[in-house]
Parts: sequence; C-alpha cells; structure tokens
Amino acid sequence: MNRKERRAAGKRRDAAGKNVPAFGSAGISIADLAAEASRFYGMRRFNEAQEVCRHILAREPSHAQSLNLLGLMAQAAGDHRSAVKAFAKAIAADDVNAACHYNAGNSYQALGNRAKAAAHFSKALALGMDAKAVGFILQSPTVTRYVGRIAGKWPLPVTSADLFGGEGVAALASDLFLRCAMEATTLAGMQLEVLLGHVRAELLRLAGEQRRDGDDDDLIAFACALARQCFINEYVYGQTEAEAERAAALRDRLLHDLASNAAFTPLTLAVVAAYFPLHTLPAADALLRREWPPTVAGLLRVQLREPREEMEERRAIVTLTPIRNDVSVEVMRQYEENPYPRWTVNPLTAFVADRARGKTAATAEQQAERDILIAGCGTGSHAIQIAQVCPNARLLAVDISMTSLAYARRKTRELGLRNVEYAQADILELGSIDRSFDSIESVGVLHHLAEPMTGWRVLVSLLRPGGTMRIGLYSELARRVIVEARDRIAARNYRATADDIRRCRQEIFREADQWRTLIGAKDFYSMSGCRDLLFNVMEHRLTIPEIAAFLNEHDLSFQGFEPFDDPAVLEKFRKQFAAAADEINLDQWHRFEVDHPETFWDMYVFMVRKDAR
Repeated sequence: MNRKERRAAGKRRDAAGKNVPAFGSAGISIADLAAEASRFYGMRRFNEAQEVCRHILAREPSHAQSLNLLGLMAQAAGDHRSAVKAFAKAIAADDVNAACHYNAGNSYQALGNRAKAAAHFSKALALGMDAKAVGFILQSPTVTRYVGRIAGKWPLPVTSADLFGGEGVAALASDLFLRCAMEATTLAGMQLEVLLGHVRAELLRLAGEQRRDGDDDDLIAFACALARQCFINEYVYGQTEAEAERAAALRDRLLHDLASNAAFTPLTLAVVAAYFPLHTLPAADALLRREWPPTVAGLLRVQLREPREEMEERRAIVTLTPIRNDVSVEVMRQYEENPYPRWTVNPLTAFVADRARGKTAATAEQQAERDILIAGCGTGSHAIQIAQVCPNARLLAVDISMTSLAYARRKTRELGLRNVEYAQADILELGSIDRSFDSIESVGVLHHLAEPMTGWRVLVSLLRPGGTMRIGLYSELARRVIVEARDRIAARNYRATADDIRRCRQEIFREADQWRTLIGAKDFYSMSGCRDLLFNVMEHRLTIPEIAAFLNEHDLSFQGFEPFDDPAVLEKFRKQFAAAADEINLDQWHRFEVDHPETFWDMYVFMVRKDAR
C-alpha cells in the first residue's frame, strides 16, 4: 500500500468512526448494540466489533452472543486459547447454544484437544446443528478437495487411485466434525454420499489386506462412525457387484473368526458393520463379550444393543384393533421392513432445557391436562415432541407397524417420558376403541390408507366437541415430480427391494439435473425414507377443494396452515390478494397453489376445530 492509499484508508476509518454510536450510552439497547457488533463482524471490521462487544459485556457480563463473537475473532486471528476461553464463557451463559459448541469444537480441534472438540461437536449436533451438518462438512477444504476430484470425472466413475492418491483416507479420518455428524444423523447430500460411498469401498480394501500392524486409532474411529452412518441410513449407499462380493467375503471371514474365537481387528468389524447390520449376524452377541475401544463399543451399542432392546419392547405393545384391510396389511408390511423415519436427534433438546430453567413458559394450552391421539405415530418423533411440549397431557400414540412402535418406545424410555401410551392399531378400525380425545394429530398418514376420507371420518368421530385436529396430507399439485418418478420406477420394473432402491437412486444421481427436487429431499437419503417417498405401496394425493368439501361436510372449521419454512410464501400470498388476503380462506389458497404449485411440496399441514355442540 503506497502513501496515497494509506491516507485514503485512514480517512475511511475516520469517517467510519464518526458514524459509530456512543456505545457506552445506556440509551442504546443491548439488542441494538449486538446487531451492530454482528454487522461490524460481518464486514470484518474486528476492532469496532470488539469495542462494541466490550461495551455490551460491561453492562451484561454473560451476554452469550458477544462472548461468542469475541471467540470467533480470536479464532480468526489464530489465537485459539483465547477463543476457547471466550466460548467457555458463552456456553456457561447459554449451554444450549449450538453455534457456541460448534465454534468451541473447532478451536479445541486446532489446539489438538480432540476429546473436547468431539464433545462440543456432538453437543452442537444434538442441539439442532444436525439439520445444517452437510453444509458445514462441505466447507472443509479436505472434503472439498475430494469432492472436486469426483466432480472432475462425473458422471464417469473415479478410481480409488485418482481419488485418494498417496494420502488415502487419513485426512478425512482426522475430520472430527465429519465423524461426529456421521454418528449423529442422516447426512442428506448427494456430493457427500458419493464421497462416503468411495471411502467405504477404500476401507473395505484396507480391511481385506489383513495387515499385521495395528490400525490407526483415527482410522478405526472414522470407520466406526461411517458404519453408524450406514446403519442410520439403512445401507442406502450404492455398491458395485465386485464390492458387494468383497464385503460378503469379509463378513464370512469375520463370522468364521467369531465362531472359532479367533482374533480379528476392530477395522474388520467396523467395515463389515458398514455393509451389514451387526444385529442380523449369527452369534453376534459374542461380540459383546469381547473388550473393545470406546468407538467400537459405541458402534455395538447402536447396531446390536439397541436393536435387542427394541425386540424386548415389542413384547409390551398392546394391539388395540385388528388389521384386516388388504391395503393396511401391505402398508404394515412396508413399515415393518423399513420403519420410518429412523430419527436420532431430539429436535426439542434446547426447548426442554430452556423450559426447565424458566427461560420459556408453557402456555395454558400446553399445561392443560388433555387427551391427545397421535394417529400414525411411526417411530415416535411426533408423539415424543408433543409429550415434551405438553407434559400434563395423556397421549395415545398408535401405528400399524410393531417395529416402528418398538423404536418409539425405546426412544421414549431413553428420554424419560411417562405420558405416552403406544399401541398397534389401524386407523380404519379405531372407531371400536370407545375413547374420545381433546386433540387428534395425524400428519403424513391418511394418504397411505385404502380410503383416506373414511379414515379421516373415523378420527372426526373420536374428536370431542370443540376439539382440534392437526392433519397432514399430500398435495396433488405439489407432488407432480413424485408422480413422474413413480411412473418411471414402474416402467423400469424397479421393485421395493433394497437392491432395486439402491440402483434406482444411483440412476437418479446420474441424471441429477432432471431430478433436483428429489435429490434435495432429506427422505431420499435413507432406505426407509426413499421407500416412503417413491416406492410406497399406497399414496393418495388431494386438492384444497377436496379438503374444503370434507371440512364443510363434517362441521370442521379451518384454522390455518402451519407456518411455512419460507417466509416468502406468505408475502406472495398477501401480495396476490392484497387487502382481501385471508389466511384461513381455502378458496384463496387453492388459487394461490395453482399459481405456485410447489407451495405444499412436503404436504398440506393444517389445524381444524370441531364445532362445540
């Protein structure tokens, strides 16, 4: 920078300084000061951002956002020791702040404290960062490098030598956030899945070498994490015929060694678990009698102990109704084979912690003692969330699949919830249970019945006068791409088997430009999710006029659609109808959806109320 440029820069700093408010002034709210600090940070004007943060902390020493910003600025300067001190203070002030835990994890990793880094990364994922994990993983220069090598050949396959070269998978194995994310949640992203598929094949090659020297601890931990990811997504990754044969051979070798009480490496066990669920292997319980490092013990807990617990839970589940309808029997078979969804993270962890500390207060409705029916609870995520929000409510959660209910019971027990009763039942038969409810929720279920409206009528008959009902139904307009994909699947004779679902998904990946909507759907990235999305044995789609007609016929008043993830939806709706816009007018919503058919891509989710008479 020459003298003229330095002088100009100085003038700009002076001008900026004149515009800085008097931060010490008590007349400026802390919220406004925090917004200003964030703005300076975003502009990388760290000196000003630090000054604002110091003024905030002088007034509120435990202001988590300011402490987090100071940590980030220390991190950017390479001062990770100062950074972890700032993050520690931020977490002490707000220990359910996912961002603070993630940032602390990065600095601990930079300092070489891998145990603390992993603990903070896992906490961040448990507090909600699981939904953003793929985006953060793809920011890693190491991951980006591997992804770029695959993209350079796509759609042609990349060889192991071209992808991993002389460095192998060691660089990936040292990425702690990637490892923690693989253990925690389904990683829904095409680029990452393709990369991890190649990594799994490379680990299979390494395990097959039967090397005598011990494997690196990071490599074993990484292989265990990948095996847990494969278990979570139900082994949805594609594999070549030769790869499948090598995996089967490694499994058979493991079984032989297990039967003969011979030694085998943790890597061998982890790689087999990345292709086959351990609880399905003969004599797998023998694995529990051996000593293992913690990462392998964690893998055995997920793939062996928890499935055994679910088998025990099945014995405690009562059957409320018979399951006689032919379509209901087929749907039950689907969800017995692939319980959906295989969720892992409780999305209300932070909410529950905040409520326990008194940071948030329950509404009168949330505190009320009510009878709630969850009709079609699947693996329990929905019921468990309601049970946490409404701790005094009495919940009956029913589903057609015993396997799903067993999963739900295990997760409910782990969370210590005691206000949920699970039972097997067919919605079409629920009229025989002689019970009524203040609230009924059935989201993503009725459209899989032989006759959705018949099932809905049964639920209406169980709802008390004045009660509310939350319903989720597929949209005919929004799911055109699903209809197109299902037609293509039928034309190519793909069946709802694991092998065919894998092959179908790989074909869709190769034609990614045509199927961007599918590839962007989280359900696409697990076996049960993909089967539910594209291979469901029964799917009905409805329109808003059909829904409106049902509501009118049964004296149900429409209370509104659930808030949209994209705020632009309501903005467009209000703009289209201007002063006449009415968010509970279904005729307006139908006209809006015709113009914007992607609006209800997931489904229509809405509340209705039964007339109080």
